[in-house]
Amino acid sequence: MRTLFSHDDYFLLFAMHEPSAAASLEQADLAGRARVELDEPYDRQLATLGHRAMSALSVRPGEHILDIGCGTGRTSVELGLMVGSGGEVLGVDLSAVVLEAAIERAKSSAQVRFVQADAQVFPFKPGSYDAAFSRFGIMFFANPATAFVNIRRALRPAGRLAFVCWRSLEENELDTVPLRAAYPYLPPQLANPSSAPPFSLARSDTVRDILGAAGFENIEISAHDEEVGSGHLDSMLELALRVGSLGKIVREAPELRALVLEPVRKALAARDGPKGPRLNAATWVVKAHSPTQRGKTKD
Repeated sequence: MRTLFSHDDYFLLFAMHEPSAAASLEQADLAGRARVELDEPYDRQLATLGHRAMSALSVRPGEHILDIGCGTGRTSVELGLMVGSGGEVLGVDLSAVVLEAAIERAKSSAQVRFVQADAQVFPFKPGSYDAAFSRFGIMFFANPATAFVNIRRALRPAGRLAFVCWRSLEENELDTVPLRAAYPYLPPQLANPSSAPPFSLARSDTVRDILGAAGFENIEISAHDEEVGSGHLDSMLELALRVGSLGKIVREAPELRALVLEPVRKALAARDGPKGPRLNAATWVVKAHSPTQRGKTKD
């Protein structure tokens, strides 16, 4: 067994996290199946973090909203309630598996619809949305500059953007606690970059530069830290083994599950309490606007 990993080892591992927007549909659906099967504990873990960005978006009745990386549609349905029957929400995700769950969830919300697509290249009708939202769905673009230009073009003049994304791996115990526990049992060949990291927007200056280059204005970036959990040790353990940085490794090499299960359980049990294990989530809450005049930005 190997010892706890260094900063460089962290990079090699977190680079294998959730698929990028350019990843194969097969990879997206592999992750999607885990998301669907663990939807309730996953949402309990991330809901309050998403609500920070949703509050920043200041949704109004009658608006048309994009939900980028909508997953199983929970955030899309919430946004649909905010815009009401006179508005519209379009949820966009790469995985057909999660969208099946999303469509079922939103079947009584006529103002919510979904499309399976890569948001960085999908031909949204220009200037047709009042706002765009994302809960951890915008870190995996193969080309972030292209993606945010495409999203900005979809917005009306002075349209709003709000999203929540991860800060650095080292600040996020949701990933580091399971990874530290499992790392001595992982074969060296798994520590090899294979996809865009979920921490691609970990630096605030990177976020500001990308959005500025894409034509967004009035960019505001706020750090938010919060201890989160899924409500029970067993559900938190299952999330760690099937979702996130360690989850991706175990999904792609399922024989590792038996080796890392007890070490990860022990690490999470050390953080257990009345509300189950609680781990720090370090995020950015980002707000921005498209230009007030359509011709102000060159596309």
